[in-house]
Amino acid sequence: MKFSEIIINWYIKNKRKLPWRKTKDPYKIWLSEIILQQTRISQGTPYYLNFIEKYPTIENLATEKEINILKIWQGLGYYSRAINMHKTAKFIFNEKKSIFPKKYNDLIKLKGVGPYTAAAISSICFDEKRAVLDGNVFRILSRYFKINDPINSNLGIKKFTKLSNKLVSESEPGNYNQGMMDLGSTICKPKNPLCNLCPLNKSCKSKKEEKFNLPNKLKLKKNKTRYLVYLIVKHYGKYYVKKRLSNDIWRNLYDFPLIEFKNSNENNDKNILIKLKNMLKNKDIMINQKVNINYKLTHQNLNISFVTLIGNIVFKSKKFEIVSKNKLMSLPVPKPIENFIGNI
Repeated sequence: MKFSEIIINWYIKNKRKLPWRKTKDPYKIWLSEIILQQTRISQGTPYYLNFIEKYPTIENLATEKEINILKIWQGLGYYSRAINMHKTAKFIFNEKKSIFPKKYNDLIKLKGVGPYTAAAISSICFDEKRAVLDGNVFRILSRYFKINDPINSNLGIKKFTKLSNKLVSESEPGNYNQGMMDLGSTICKPKNPLCNLCPLNKSCKSKKEEKFNLPNKLKLKKNKTRYLVYLIVKHYGKYYVKKRLSNDIWRNLYDFPLIEFKNSNENNDKNILIKLKNMLKNKDIMINQKVNINYKLTHQNLNISFVTLIGNIVFKSKKFEIVSKNKLMSLPVPKPIENFIGNI
């Protein structure tokens, strides 16, 4: 039996019951794929259901305000996904009369759609012979064929792409791709793979050798650490906030006035007050409370201090808005700020 037939037969008997599996509507498949980028299914599923309930059609999503989409997205991270998703929805609604492209080569031109998402949509919804290639597929193929090339090297990516497109089913590419996703997630797991339940175990090279250290990866640079100090300023029961517009983390979300230091030694009350004097019209201020947390992003470690100030505080800059607590809680904010707001 061919490799693809084994995967499809296994998938038909063992596929996971996921809400987006009930449809071949490209809008819903696209939405699920965008939400699940860099996100566990258990975390992403409630967001998917919420989006489908609020925006059952691409027209509903396209005509919504970005600020409301970011608020619903809050907590998922990688907020550029939501921004690009909204731009793509508007493009398809306005320029394509709400009709999704069917071919991989057209889908990949959409904002926020990469090779994996384009292959998933084209194969699942339109039966185009295109293989998906993600961590699950890399792991299965590297172990089954014993391929040692690092999966994040140019050579490795080319080799795995060529192999995966050779193996994909001609007649059922969607079922094959979903089968590979499920097999990697539930059986050929990164640690403690369930080889006795795997349909490929009789011919898997890693199983024969009982070595499951694949796939290989090139070592990446160490994560950068940043030192952020958020200034919590209450102004007659309201708070100073600003929209993050620079090309940085949390773009288009809202946060408090910010000071950033280069290292941990700089982050002390004396230096905070020195910086503040350049930001404020008045000089008579005191630090009332300081709360420190550590927050990890994929490529950055954030050392965050929330500093509550007292005094008649007026900022020189006009870039800040002054909002009530209720308004603050309705704005899309980064997760660490959301957690902090709940305690003020």
